[in-house]
Amino acid sequence: MNKTLKKIIIKTRRQIFSEIIGNNSSLLKGEGYDFLELKEYEYGEDVKKIDWIISAKFKKPYVKVFHAQKELNINIIPILNGSVHFGTKKFKQELITEICSIIAYSCIKQGDPFSSYIANSKIEICTKKSKRNFAVNKMDEKIFNYNCIGKIVNYKNITNELFKNIRKKSIIFLIGDFFDIDDLDLRILSKKHEIISIIIRDRFEEKPFELGNVNLVDPSTNKTFDGDINKGSILKYEQSIKQNDHKLYEHFQSCAIQFTKIYTDEEPLPKLLRLMK
Repeated sequence: MNKTLKKIIIKTRRQIFSEIIGNNSSLLKGEGYDFLELKEYEYGEDVKKIDWIISAKFKKPYVKVFHAQKELNINIIPILNGSVHFGTKKFKQELITEICSIIAYSCIKQGDPFSSYIANSKIEICTKKSKRNFAVNKMDEKIFNYNCIGKIVNYKNITNELFKNIRKKSIIFLIGDFFDIDDLDLRILSKKHEIISIIIRDRFEEKPFELGNVNLVDPSTNKTFDGDINKGSILKYEQSIKQNDHKLYEHFQSCAIQFTKIYTDEEPLPKLLRLMK
């Protein structure tokens, strides 16, 4: 096993089972034993849930809401195209592997099964539904070693296939750099499932510096670029990135999708914890 991959597996497992105290509560509301909150009674709700002491105090009927105790269905979907084969501190593909590992170990700790897919122009099964540590190792190894050179993203195919293949209501983690999102439409998928998106970026991608005359290769299409990266070209590029991200954030918000951005020079766990609270 690759040394870097081995470090990722050991590090993420230690973080989840040593540093996070206690199981995380479910994000879903429903029948259970862990009290969540009180809310005003709505017509049609079970009267057995009414808290009569609180209701008498506020002179309005209030019901108790509990965390769901049922098993969650978790699907981890890293989007591995050519553009994740890049990084100044570490490759984005390496960071994606680490994030997927953290999520998978969190599932195991909570007792929830997880499945994983690899997505680009289509989706392919990475690991089948499991609650075992060996499934995390298998997933990490496949993601870390996946040859993403020459792979392009087709968001339309990805969402259509996920809609067909994931039948039970699930929590879907979409993890990628989310560039060129013209065909990204998660509206139908987000009505069926809960989607959490994690944007992976390298700071150089958003704030490049002048390089002068260069010869570059696009890892997604293998096309070459010969040109001068000067202040003018950088300004145009930064504007296109801002437009892309503005459109992306608006789309996530319109679909009620939680999201965060993690850079290759950051530790992912603190941001993931804030996202899940």
